[in-house]
Amino acid sequence: MSLLLLALYIPVATRAGDKPVQQTSITVTDIAGREVKVNVPVRSMLLGEGRQLYLVASLDRENPLERIVAWRNDLIEADPATYKQYLEKFPELAKLPTFKGHEGSLIDIESAIVKKPDVVLLNLEAKQATEDAQYIEKLAMLDIPVLYIDFRHYPLKNTDPTIRLLGKIMGRHERAEEVISFRKEAMDRVENVLAKAKPTRPSVFIERIGGYSEDCCLTFGAENFGKYVELAGGYNIGSGILPSTFGQLNPEQVVVSNPDHVIVTSADWQAYVPGGRWIPVGPGADLNAARKKLEWYTTRDAYIGTTAQEKRNFHGIWHQFYNSPYEFIAVQWIAKWLHPDIFADLDPDQTFAEYHRRFLPIGYKPGYAVSLDPALR
Repeated sequence: MSLLLLALYIPVATRAGDKPVQQTSITVTDIAGREVKVNVPVRSMLLGEGRQLYLVASLDRENPLERIVAWRNDLIEADPATYKQYLEKFPELAKLPTFKGHEGSLIDIESAIVKKPDVVLLNLEAKQATEDAQYIEKLAMLDIPVLYIDFRHYPLKNTDPTIRLLGKIMGRHERAEEVISFRKEAMDRVENVLAKAKPTRPSVFIERIGGYSEDCCLTFGAENFGKYVELAGGYNIGSGILPSTFGQLNPEQVVVSNPDHVIVTSADWQAYVPGGRWIPVGPGADLNAARKKLEWYTTRDAYIGTTAQEKRNFHGIWHQFYNSPYEFIAVQWIAKWLHPDIFADLDPDQTFAEYHRRFLPIGYKPGYAVSLDPALR
């Protein structure tokens, strides 16, 4: 018997502590602009990316795992420190079914069929592969809807709508608006100061996924971290060269561009590149150890003779800010690095700690950013 036919005979356990949950069918519009019917509040979800937990937990602090029936294993490998925090808080997380893959790859359709969730959440970059494999149609035969969300390609445009979308399907409308309000206030604390001070914008080169790959020089165009730099009062070198969110420059282009600052996005990637040059920033990171690893980046050919090298303006930041609802923290850190005088009173650690206190089930552990200048972190 095929998995598709088998799933028709598998009873689905009611979520929310096995208490009956009255659902209503509504039509929502996802980030890809698709109108999709969903039974809400959803009782079970399959996460096409494990890092979607960042938002699910923000909206359902009491028991974020209650609705999750399976997820991709990327959080376990790409953000092991956060995974450990959630595992300590919710030991049952270790039993949650996982499947492998990357941002743009297909989900494990067998998990989706057997678990028969109320909804499958996919990142926008998985849209092409999913449609090519006709997964939408296959899941529709079992009345399993698929919704696309996005924190990665156009985070400043799509993150708030993604939060509202999940708030609607999870029955957490008010909570979603509280998260959005907090994010706006955090961003305003940067925007309002810049609007008043009107400082000169230093040029910034962002080295993307430092240590995950030895290639030089992976970076961002005008979106994602490129946009974060702009919002923080800087000029992102990649924005004037790359036509898309992600891309690569050669070392000569970087040298000629002469960045005032270099920001390396990185994380603890021991699972991917054992002993690599990645900078282990993230919750609870040893910043002295991170600073020592950041030092190597000053020796790259792409930065020889640049202002950033001469002034030692090198910084490392948690790569997961590129694919989470937390990008406002990255903007605050970058603003402090680029304009330390006018942002002397801004404390991104305090901001993120408050977010954890109000919205997340885990405690805050500093360590998400590091600079060669200890005074800046």
